Amino acid sequence: MSAALGLKAKPIAAEPAEDDSDISALINRLTAEVNQIAVDKTKAIQQITNQMKMLALNALIESSRAGAQGAGFAVVAQEVRGVGQQVETIARELETQLTKRTGDLVASIDRMSQRSRGERMVDLSLNAVELIDRNLYERTCDVRWWATDSAVVDCAASPAPAAVTYASQRLGVILGAYTVYLDLWLCDLDGNVIANGRADRFRVVGQNIAHTKWFREARTLRSGDDYVAGDVENQPLLGNAQVATYCASVRAGGQANGTPIGVLAIHFDWEPQARAIVQGVRVGDSDKARVLLVDSNFRVIAASDGQGILSERISLSLNGQRSGFYHDRSGTMIAFHATPGYETYRGLGWYGVIICGA
Repeated sequence: MSAALGLKAKPIAAEPAEDDSDISALINRLTAEVNQIAVDKTKAIQQITNQMKMLALNALIESSRAGAQGAGFAVVAQEVRGVGQQVETIARELETQLTKRTGDLVASIDRMSQRSRGERMVDLSLNAVELIDRNLYERTCDVRWWATDSAVVDCAASPAPAAVTYASQRLGVILGAYTVYLDLWLCDLDGNVIANGRADRFRVVGQNIAHTKWFREARTLRSGDDYVAGDVENQPLLGNAQVATYCASVRAGGQANGTPIGVLAIHFDWEPQARAIVQGVRVGDSDKARVLLVDSNFRVIAASDGQGILSERISLSLNGQRSGFYHDRSGTMIAFHATPGYETYRGLGWYGVIICGA
């Protein structure tokens, strides 16, 4: 199991946003130009027909002055006047119809562009939550593996000073290679920390953590193949750092079906890892996007702008869907995708969310 797999995961490349945007902008521009040409030309036709009507009116006046000799010319003038009115009517209808058609086209293009943008944001939301799922799957593998380490098992079975020292050294070696963790704690079944990997930095040995949700759940694990994935939280014993804690039971002989003798808790250094993921999502500057990871209660647990982490809750309208996008009353686009899980890691009901400015 690679310590760096979660760290080196790269965002899945999305289709370039610029292509869709450029094509939509080009079509909108050309449509607007066609619309303007139609308006200009119909106005020119109307000016000409107005001149024709004026000429016809002058001709009628002159024919009336000529009396009987101008009667024939009057008929021609009336016909010219009628033709002018027909041409004017056609020109107005042409302008109205073209304006409506081009307006409909612009609106249709705008809807397609918004839909394309929304679908891209949904894909990028999935990208974000999928990357964290893959990362955290590794954490579930780590904790179950390290809970079978002979130094950990021996210390949990008999926490004599020598065993504690050796287990702490082993945990320290692991931390030296796996830099995504703040600390590793070995606890007895009463919730007392009996060894940790960074004893020089975090003086947690002797602390009791039996009240924590993740420890209580770890006490009830049925085998060494099972694990607990805790919610992201601030851990006071680790300088109030943001951590995601993963637990597995330590069992006699390191066997999956052995008698429980302790709990191994590993504290994933959440903030820098999650920040790298949400800030790495490939949204464009024009999207004015805020990329988030939120938990099952819609609490912000990671944000590309670094704001509201573990304190802000967002309003997310799912409408029974696991993924999708919509516009709120202010015109802001909100795209989301539920965690798909990865391998044996089912996920915790989290969502990737992208909020785009109007």
